Amino acid sequence: MSSRFVIEGGNPLKGEVHISGAKNSSLAIITAAALAEDGVSVLENVPHDTDVATMCLILRRLGVNLFFDKQGRLHIDGRGLNQHQAPYDLVRKMRASFYTAGVLLTRLGRAEVPLPGGCAIGSRPVDYHIRGFSQMGADVTIEHGFMKASCRKLQGAKVYINRSSVGTTVNLMLAASLADGTTTLENAAKEPEVVDLAIFLNGMGAKIRGAGTDVIRIEGVESLHGIEYSVISDRIEAGTYMLAAAITGGEVTVKNLVLEHLRSPMIKLEEAGIVIEKGVNEVTVSAPNGLRAIDVETSPYPGFPTDLQQPLVAALCLADGTSVIRETIFDRFRYVDELRRMGADVKVERETAIIRGVKQLTGAPVEITDLRAGAALTIAALAAEGRTEIYGIDVIDRGYEHLEEKISALGGCIMREHTTEVTDLFSHIQEVKA
Repeated sequence: MSSRFVIEGGNPLKGEVHISGAKNSSLAIITAAALAEDGVSVLENVPHDTDVATMCLILRRLGVNLFFDKQGRLHIDGRGLNQHQAPYDLVRKMRASFYTAGVLLTRLGRAEVPLPGGCAIGSRPVDYHIRGFSQMGADVTIEHGFMKASCRKLQGAKVYINRSSVGTTVNLMLAASLADGTTTLENAAKEPEVVDLAIFLNGMGAKIRGAGTDVIRIEGVESLHGIEYSVISDRIEAGTYMLAAAITGGEVTVKNLVLEHLRSPMIKLEEAGIVIEKGVNEVTVSAPNGLRAIDVETSPYPGFPTDLQQPLVAALCLADGTSVIRETIFDRFRYVDELRRMGADVKVERETAIIRGVKQLTGAPVEITDLRAGAALTIAALAAEGRTEIYGIDVIDRGYEHLEEKISALGGCIMREHTTEVTDLFSHIQEVKA
């Protein structure tokens, strides 16, 4: 039976919440650790979500030895990597699984990776990845739903990345790390997760310059080695709890975050009437005078992140006035119909959502359409009058660690019903030396 959250709304969230490691950074770094032919990498601050578990199981099927120890650190030994075909049953679950293509190509000279799945947020083809591999000398074809690529040795190249794609930037950084010569990535993504990956790879012995700018240069090296590393905190999870505090009229201290990574979102939240008291690596968030309408346009980092668009729209449903949100990255408004079931007044015109604030949302049965929509419906339910049943919460487990436990600790009334796959997935890699 499908899992669901049952939420009784109306309780202001109060207290402290500790932000987990960044999911998107962890997925890239876990995959990168498989590049090492010498030593073992030990990763701290890796979140226990289903995307991380899925990536671990994919790498294990490719010959990588990995396990979580009793302290929650992930040990990755890539020396056994010997399979060039990634498993369809796991790759289809998320787009980041395509990162294995860059690792397999640069280490084994051959990769067969299914075209990936993931959240239903519009078309996100891997054409840019494939074009980059081809420019680096790989022979690439698409057959029967698989990308099949081979090369004697990847060669450094100058690659222009369309749309400043994070996924393409990550995959080509992985591939270029062990290539012959220097690879230059132009119009590269600047996201903190890209910088985190570059720092990790450089610690392994890679030679990467320019991460965090739109031009990244990777000088290929002969080999990489394992290291100990701690993943950055999840800026999207942090932003979600900040909005949850505001929409419920509570006061929450959000701990273990990098304020610089949230500069743009915090500017817009303050514009919406949210009070943010900043510390060294924490913020205390409240909205004592309620929320007011704002206009926002999503854009690549350092702009307002597309992954916070849905939680922001949910919060603005209770704001005073009319807000306009323009989504420039993905098709991400499919969840709006579910907000309307809760009494929201939201109209979508192509890539723009027009939100007229209402006095009250009411509980209703709703269905999750994608990961960040799940977060949006959850925080809307926390502020709504009455009971909300949110179905399909396995999607939330892809990117939010212990969501209901954290909300409950803040005073929210939330209960999970039925089983989810996150516990089952981690049972395969928790404290087990494969």
